[in-house]
Amino acid sequence: MTNSISATQARTNLQEIINRVEYGRERIVIERHGKAVVAIIGLEDLKRLEAPEDAINSEKLRRAIAENDGEVYKNL
Repeated sequence: MTNSISATQARTNLQEIINRVEYGRERIVIERHGKAVVAIIGLEDLKRLEAPEDAINSEKLRRAIAENDGEVYKNL
């Protein structure tokens, strides 16, 4: 579940927000002047978001190494 709160509420209730995200599996969107600017998500959500990006970066690195005869810093 995703809930929105103001930046002022986030500042005032940071510990409660951390608990809601960690234990309640909530996602909290923080708004400034009524506009969503950041989100607080649990670590497991972050890992799921980063996994495809990490896989793509790993594949690009393997390709670059293969194309440069195993040298990582060949063009630096």
